[in-house]
Amino acid sequence: MNGIINIYKEAGYTSFDVVAKMRGILKTRKIGHTGTLDPAATGVLPVCVGNATKAAEFLADHDKEYIAELLLGVTTDTLDTTGQVLETRPVTCDEEEVRAAILSFLGVSEQIPPMYSAVKVNGKRLYELARAGREVERTPRSIEITGLEILSLKLPVVSFRVVCSKGTYIRSLCQDIGEKLNCGGCMQSLERTRVGAFDKSTAVTLVELERHRDAGTLPEIVLGVDQIFMQYQAVTLKDRFMKIAENGNKLRTETLTEPVLLSDGEKVRLYGEDERFYGVYEYRSAEAVLKPVKFFLTK
Repeated sequence: MNGIINIYKEAGYTSFDVVAKMRGILKTRKIGHTGTLDPAATGVLPVCVGNATKAAEFLADHDKEYIAELLLGVTTDTLDTTGQVLETRPVTCDEEEVRAAILSFLGVSEQIPPMYSAVKVNGKRLYELARAGREVERTPRSIEITGLEILSLKLPVVSFRVVCSKGTYIRSLCQDIGEKLNCGGCMQSLERTRVGAFDKSTAVTLVELERHRDAGTLPEIVLGVDQIFMQYQAVTLKDRFMKIAENGNKLRTETLTEPVLLSDGEKVRLYGEDERFYGVYEYRSAEAVLKPVKFFLTK
């Protein structure tokens, strides 16, 4: 089996738990998730199976969408309500001040990753250091928030939708909003509703995955790895040049079934005439060739 399964992670499972359970359900070891979700969080977790695991790094780069609940007035060591309360403060701001503070985080900014995160510092995961009672200096990282919408405002709780770049921590965002309002804040709940083109509406739970396995309908929910690369133009290779591609060689544009206009460095999705997905290629104008970036076709 090769492809991507859009899993809906339920609360209480770690992302690694999901992978472990899927290995048992699908009877295969070659499985990898594409972006960690906290155990208390729920939502979309695309999982790569078989040769699709080679694409996990690309999917991690896609933007993500979340529905979050922010609890104002409470600060914790984990930046969410699962942690130890460090401080409580009165919430004196009004609704308009809260709206303005949240929307001010639209755009590019610097964010400090939380101590309870998988980021590595000097070879150690931050959460390992945090569990050992150590706090270390973290380097701020550039993030971009492209969408913010307030869904519900019932102080001290605010529900909002956020669309953001990779590496954005919603727990840190909640804390930063609370500090901007001078009352502190932490994340009360989190649901990831989208990763790139993988949406909550098409995600399946682990129980549903088992049902598909037992009913023999797994092909209905296993998506092609090319779904990760739909932002790239599709081109088709002539059948007689298939062996050249399979051997990992560069391809001249004349090997394509149709003329195509490409700019230097542009990536494309390469298919065979039988519509099978070969992989991602990059155009090099100096040589007028397509160079393989990642090859997925199983012979």
